[in-house]
Amino acid sequence: MRQPFRSVRRLSGALTLGLSLALPLSGAFAPAQAQQTSQASFDRFVESLWPAAKTRGVSRATFNAAFSGVEPDAKIIALTKKQSEFVRPIWDYIDGAVSAQRLKRGREMVAEWPKTLTAIEKTYGVPRSVILGIWGMETNFGSFTGSIYVIRALATLAYTGYRGDFFRDELITALQILEADHIDRSKMVGSWAGAMGQTQFMPSSFMKFAVDGNRDGVRDIWASVPDAMASTANYLRKQGWQPGLPWGFEVQLPKGFDFRYLELNFPQWQTLGLRRVDGKAMPSAGNARLFLPGGAQGPAFLVTKNYDVIKTYNSSDAYAMGVAHLGDRLMGGKPIQGAWPKNEPMLGKDEREELQKRLMAMGLYEGEADGKFGSKTREAVRNFQLARGLIADGYADYAVLRELRAAR
Repeated sequence: MRQPFRSVRRLSGALTLGLSLALPLSGAFAPAQAQQTSQASFDRFVESLWPAAKTRGVSRATFNAAFSGVEPDAKIIALTKKQSEFVRPIWDYIDGAVSAQRLKRGREMVAEWPKTLTAIEKTYGVPRSVILGIWGMETNFGSFTGSIYVIRALATLAYTGYRGDFFRDELITALQILEADHIDRSKMVGSWAGAMGQTQFMPSSFMKFAVDGNRDGVRDIWASVPDAMASTANYLRKQGWQPGLPWGFEVQLPKGFDFRYLELNFPQWQTLGLRRVDGKAMPSAGNARLFLPGGAQGPAFLVTKNYDVIKTYNSSDAYAMGVAHLGDRLMGGKPIQGAWPKNEPMLGKDEREELQKRLMAMGLYEGEADGKFGSKTREAVRNFQLARGLIADGYADYAVLRELRAAR
């Protein structure tokens, strides 16, 4: 018989009012009253989830036990504004991805799990380098998988409406995982965003993609390395990974290269004079696009559709490059050879937002002016550069901002 989950200890101290609470604090409330008001509002929100949870097969006992003692966590909201892969220079992020400690631990994992990695490659067609890259980036090869109770993390994000209904749906899916006894409540811990296990699956990803890698009858992404790695490979394959196609590689551009070229097949890139930095032959088939994460003066890469599959795990180019480069280094690859523009001043947050707003006013950018530069901003910058007759590298720096300010 299933036993109700044990309740967690309630945190002491007043709730920080950084949350977007349903009932905001006014001058009439004392701090203790504000805490009670916000907790009552949170409790009402939790209870409003019951009909949807019941419809999806969650019992009342599981529902009550899952939320017992749960309060919203203000620290989680602050973390939504500090995603380093979008605000740190990409070269700093990649340097961190391939730290000496991480490479050492990763090589130990390569030596410890050779048969498992070989079997996963054979089954799913995803190279071990990419699986290891994700494992290393997400939890440093399982050394830290998170310490936040997943239900609390997801409930906080859902309560504040962060990213619309996404976290509300993930929260109900997490309740389904508890209902099915895939994991005990006391062990259901993860990141501030509710990602769980050795390779940090969201609850919906667990339900869709988790597999039993060691064939013991359990899908255990938390404690089983074979299950976590096989589940990651299954995820990538079902997201469109093409076996035999590389994620990409660093290239050397010829002098006088025409930056108007963006996506071609490998033979065409070779005809234009691009050469792999590692000295290997260019693939004979497949398409790739030119990626210049540090601008025309920085390292150049050709990336494929498989690079985009890595980005389904995390949409940041810095993250995808970190995964890919870490995996390559663990397989004996060399450091990135091109020089990053580390001595060039970086745009501040206000300037990054200004740049996005100016692109938006010109009808080139449809995203949010949040100062986080991703593929949408890069594409908008590139289109602006093309229109102005500039080097179309998609790199947003002070030169681009000055051109935007001067544009009519």
